[in-house]
Amino acid sequence: MSILVENISKSFGSFQALDRVNLEIKNGSLVGLLGPSGSGKSTLLRVLAGLENPDSGRIWLEGQDATQMKLQEREIGFVFQNYALFPQLTVSENIAFGLDVKKIDSILKKKRVQELLKLMQLEKFGECYPNQLSGGQRQRVALARALAVEPKVLLLDEPFAALDAKIRKQLRSWLRELHHQISVTTVFVTHDHSEAMELAQEIVMLENGKILQIGTAQELSDHPTNAFVRNFLELEK
Repeated sequence: MSILVENISKSFGSFQALDRVNLEIKNGSLVGLLGPSGSGKSTLLRVLAGLENPDSGRIWLEGQDATQMKLQEREIGFVFQNYALFPQLTVSENIAFGLDVKKIDSILKKKRVQELLKLMQLEKFGECYPNQLSGGQRQRVALARALAVEPKVLLLDEPFAALDAKIRKQLRSWLRELHHQISVTTVFVTHDHSEAMELAQEIVMLENGKILQIGTAQELSDHPTNAFVRNFLELEK
């Protein structure tokens, strides 16, 4: 699914989180929203998901005006920074949650859960509970749950922020390979420039609710559009 963000603004009281943001995300792409805390990247992700309503502007999904649609109407999978797994449910039950809501046939549901356990390399953990898993495993369960309903867009809010450096690096490589396999349009938020550079096919650099630059990792490194972009990337090296 392609995404078009058209002149989106969003304020919280006197704080301008997004200021007339325009962005086009191509079908099947892997895009990173990069910037410091308070730059507007998580707010933009939540507006894309329908978790926040913009004050002005429009969101288009595959050419359809989705500005007033709720999350469940947008065919979007959202992975929260804290995973938001249900502690009383097993891994398999967590993955199946969205399928239960949609009242999917039990045979099809079981098949889909098994497919995702294999895809996420969690076959041995289906009957475990979240508190029995490592942080990296919980992150993969959260991804599997989001993918279970076969969304057309996958949104990830700081997906690796709670993990240590070694696990973060492993999961970056794993997520990039997963995207090659499933090709769902994916947008992730990060404040870590190295994470964006390694993962994203295209990086959207934000500050003070505005987009400063859009481009590949190479383009941002070689041709930063202003001093802020240049300094932010140098500080993160």
